[in-house]
Amino acid sequence: MSAPASPGSDAILDRLLDLHPKIIDLSLDRMIRLLDRLGNPQRSLPPVIHIAGTNGKGSTGAFLRAGLEAAGKSVHAYTSPHLARFHERIRLNGALIEESALAELLAECEAANDGAAITFFEITTVAALLAFSRIPADYCILEVGLGGRLDATNVIDDPALTIITPVSLDHQSYLGDTLEKIAAEKAGIIKKGVPVVVGRQGEDALKVIAERAAQQRAMVHAFGADWSVRREANGFSVHYPDGLLDLPRPILPGEHQLENAGAAIMALALLGFDGEKMATGAVTRAEWPARMQRLREGPLVEIAPAGTELWLDGGHNPAAGEAVASLVADMEEQAPKPFYMICGMLNTKDPTGYLEPFYGLVRRVYCVDIPGENATLDAEDLMDVALDADLDAIAVEDVATAIRLISGEESSDLEPPRILICGSLYLAGRVLRENG
Repeated sequence: MSAPASPGSDAILDRLLDLHPKIIDLSLDRMIRLLDRLGNPQRSLPPVIHIAGTNGKGSTGAFLRAGLEAAGKSVHAYTSPHLARFHERIRLNGALIEESALAELLAECEAANDGAAITFFEITTVAALLAFSRIPADYCILEVGLGGRLDATNVIDDPALTIITPVSLDHQSYLGDTLEKIAAEKAGIIKKGVPVVVGRQGEDALKVIAERAAQQRAMVHAFGADWSVRREANGFSVHYPDGLLDLPRPILPGEHQLENAGAAIMALALLGFDGEKMATGAVTRAEWPARMQRLREGPLVEIAPAGTELWLDGGHNPAAGEAVASLVADMEEQAPKPFYMICGMLNTKDPTGYLEPFYGLVRRVYCVDIPGENATLDAEDLMDVALDADLDAIAVEDVATAIRLISGEESSDLEPPRILICGSLYLAGRVLRENG
């Protein structure tokens, strides 16, 4: 008789959701307890690059991983949230974790936890750390989930490097209601004597980060003071203490990606990797879905008018709105098209701050619920916010309905539309699943 099949990862993940009444409960006590039961795998990782920040964490990590891999190095990576499948969160030597390995790790962590209270993010982070400790690699990139100081990833005592990308207002109910308080939480990943690369910051946030670094005797490499980027006619340049690199435009679109790429290149230089080949690999090989991603095929593309540009972005706070609106403005200047938005957001976000930068750019905002999300902002409420921001807006059933309505409106136009689906990573993940 064959052995019974082990439960799949989806079944285990569903059980893990019930181990704690709160989805978010910032504390390290539960992490430390479970890691200790599993032999403290966080002490046996490859050299760690730990990344915190409000915007740009994922893109910076993607550039960094691409650069290390271009230099011939093997890299583990941990990111969140996932878009289509949980497996996206854990990369082992560049490849998504396989189902059998994930199910075994989750089962092992579940057994060691023995029913104790622990959040979903905490126990799945433990699973990732356990995987990283058992498979050799040259480097390990850890992206903070929320904040930094009390985030589940902040159990690494001696990372090789830390990075803090731009800090802005987000998750105020957990991190504080001012930039200074939020920056203090992000700066909690800075460790004693470990250099920190700091992206563009407001004066108050930078002061808080610098103070934390001084307390830890950690050398700060800050945007503007120690490194910078500049847009060039055929690409961009990165200026840093050891020199100047002239590089092609990053594969990830948007002016903000120049600075994310610059932070990654500064980090690579501090790790001892230098040179145009490595940097070019960083900016041309990076992959990061749902960050101004062009959808070129699939059911949603097929129902749009021929020639339609269909874009997907998961940014969800005011700073993300400004960055995406700036990119759309550049697109409109270079190749004008009727521009529409399909937007869904969580009720924990700032929809006014996100939408306001699109004033004067968008013809109409089609507001949708995010299916399957209890915290979705009702489409009618999002429509009211958009109208208050002086944007033309209507509430519709779903993304596909919005595309069909836009198709009808544009039937008499000479130019096919440019459509942006936006407002939430959860909406972006749903779109990627539905679009195949």
